[in-house]
Amino acid sequence: MGQPKKKPNLLFILIDDMGWKDLGCYGSTFYETPNLDRLAAEGMRFTDAYAAAPVCSPTRASIMSGKYPANVGVTNWIGGQTAGKLIDAPYIKHLPLQEKSVAFALKEQGYRTWHVGKWHLGGQQYYPDKHGFDFNIGGCSWGMPLNGFFSPYGIETLEEGPDGEYLTDRLTDEAIQLIRQNDETPFFLNLWHYAVHIPIEVSAELTDRFAEKARVLGLDQLEAFVEGEPFPCEHKQHLRVQRRILQSDPAYAAMIYNLDWNIGRLIEALEETGQLEDTVIVFTSDNGGLATAEGSPTCNSPLQEGKGWMYEGGVREPLIVRWSGVVKSGSVSEIPVTSPDFYPTLLEMAGVDLLPEQHEDGVSLVPLLKGAESLGRDNLFWHYPHYGNQGGTPGSSVREGDYKLIEFFEDGRLELYNLRTDLSEEHNIAKQQPELAERLHQKLRGWRERIEAEIPVGNPAFSR
Repeated sequence: MGQPKKKPNLLFILIDDMGWKDLGCYGSTFYETPNLDRLAAEGMRFTDAYAAAPVCSPTRASIMSGKYPANVGVTNWIGGQTAGKLIDAPYIKHLPLQEKSVAFALKEQGYRTWHVGKWHLGGQQYYPDKHGFDFNIGGCSWGMPLNGFFSPYGIETLEEGPDGEYLTDRLTDEAIQLIRQNDETPFFLNLWHYAVHIPIEVSAELTDRFAEKARVLGLDQLEAFVEGEPFPCEHKQHLRVQRRILQSDPAYAAMIYNLDWNIGRLIEALEETGQLEDTVIVFTSDNGGLATAEGSPTCNSPLQEGKGWMYEGGVREPLIVRWSGVVKSGSVSEIPVTSPDFYPTLLEMAGVDLLPEQHEDGVSLVPLLKGAESLGRDNLFWHYPHYGNQGGTPGSSVREGDYKLIEFFEDGRLELYNLRTDLSEEHNIAKQQPELAERLHQKLRGWRERIEAEIPVGNPAFSR
């Protein structure tokens, strides 16, 4: 009898705040991502992949739990709390320990489990080591590198490097060191980079390179921003939304380039150790690109808005999966998928039994990766009952086929879009198709009631 087939290694790469159009293979003509473009050419690129929320912590909780954020109770970035015309809905400020994480599930099946990078799912009692990871390198309660991207970092779970060391380089070094252990036990490496979140910091040399590129392309002569409306949240009412309308920020382009270079180093280490063909690589982001506030470093056009918004720019993400011998090189899937799907997908990739009682909102993507043209799922849901720091207001949404309905809680407004013909969500057709709008609205309300989603209430102290 032959030897049983070795379970594949699982490398899950999550980027912070990377927009749908921040890669060359997704249409960027200013940013340079040769390694990720190559990864897409060797695997499957998803055009309609979604984060489960327009901000980070809820999406991260959904990846770990296999549930929609509202089903877990983590609906806002942990630490976020504000108000406007409405009072933010309450939410859980950690990933509950009773949620059996995908790391725990894989660990039980003999996987080494490693977390490297950002966590932002609660304090010490909820750190990665409490959720099934053998090692936690760099994961803490922080949502961003509070001391910046250059050492000293001040991250309690990351030993300080030499002064001036760059965080994205360092985290990649740590991941490579783990990979080079190269024993017979399969690994699950959960690499969650802090990049490309603010602060937008990178070497002056790389920034200068893209400043010159912007000059050559004439981008430095174009107006990059359009000033918009006052922020709807109380703490920023004195400010106005600043919409970036083209990709031209040299520092952000440099951060993207550095990140891509580090992904290339990681893949090279897998190849050098003879593990590349035995390793599944998943690459995605936790929410849309930052396009309307806090410096607005990127633009998600043709998608509307960005991080913190219910529109496509807030939740549609790059997603690339390389699985040698299974995924056809250069393949593309247009089927809508979402963050909770990663849990059952990773389990099926590992060849272990699924846990539907845990990942109840996720559907395995393995059929798509093997060439199927449908998942047999009717709807995707979002629930973000909070004000984004970027100008968005509380709401819920549902996608069915090509149609997406958004309900905004401030005024009960419904917006309906056909994403096939109106990717930019410019033409609200709710009044033209009232029966469809009402049916989707009933479905959205029924889903919220079923999972007991929290709804924001009026703010009697609000005034403008």
